[in-house]
Amino acid sequence: MQLTIAHSPDSDDAYMMAPLALGWLDPDGFEITFIRKDIEQLNAEATEGRYDVTAISFGAYPELKDRYDLLTAGSSIQEGTGPLVVSRVPLSPAALQDLTIVIPGRRTSAYLSMRKWCAEQGFEPTVELLPFDQVLPAVVAGRYEAGLLIHESQLMYREAGAHLVADLGAWWKQAYDLPLPMGGNAIRKDLPAAVKQRFAVLMRRSVELARERHWESVDYSQSFGRGMDREMIGRYVNAWVNDFTVDPGPRGRAAVTKLLGQEPVWIQG
Repeated sequence: MQLTIAHSPDSDDAYMMAPLALGWLDPDGFEITFIRKDIEQLNAEATEGRYDVTAISFGAYPELKDRYDLLTAGSSIQEGTGPLVVSRVPLSPAALQDLTIVIPGRRTSAYLSMRKWCAEQGFEPTVELLPFDQVLPAVVAGRYEAGLLIHESQLMYREAGAHLVADLGAWWKQAYDLPLPMGGNAIRKDLPAAVKQRFAVLMRRSVELARERHWESVDYSQSFGRGMDREMIGRYVNAWVNDFTVDPGPRGRAAVTKLLGQEPVWIQG
């Protein structure tokens, strides 16, 4: 059976797909084609049901729930840290209400969590959009005073000269004692149940094998050229490809439900 899998070239997405992409796993009858695009573009294309399996932001799921179910394997969920709000010069959280914050997408989980954090600070943020890898450079260059960082830029802001305003994952942990869910893999709802189940198991095996063959999977991730050295990619994927990625479990599922305000449909791997 032909299957198209779309994911971002972000290190953790590429890492967990390495066993499937590099032929380390028996594909169990699937003939797989990979598509790699920015996550916000994938969120938008998922509204059309364009791909059989696609990475999505959990924040986009409410808009996609009639087209996709979530796979239990492949989630990016981390405990105690997450997307970062940073600024060009040191700022208090309250100062953000008078500024425009540059964000990587309105459908991203990072933006959803930032809106919840801003509401707790007592304001609705004013935002503009840029591709995620342009957010940090735009802040450092002074085009914007503050920005929302996702993916590897979370590890780069200090060296670039930006200042931390808020770690949204740390806030979420303090507020709800839950990990903060960012992204997951979704499979088309209209595929046969047996196909969805079979791929869910395959996806879990891919995540498990990627972790077993860690540095080989890191090398595959690095091949997409995101400006990080091997050691930094290793640290990044160790943080984001974790036990929650194999299976979110009760706490991971509770975190997704809390973030979305609704319980998604999961396909167990």
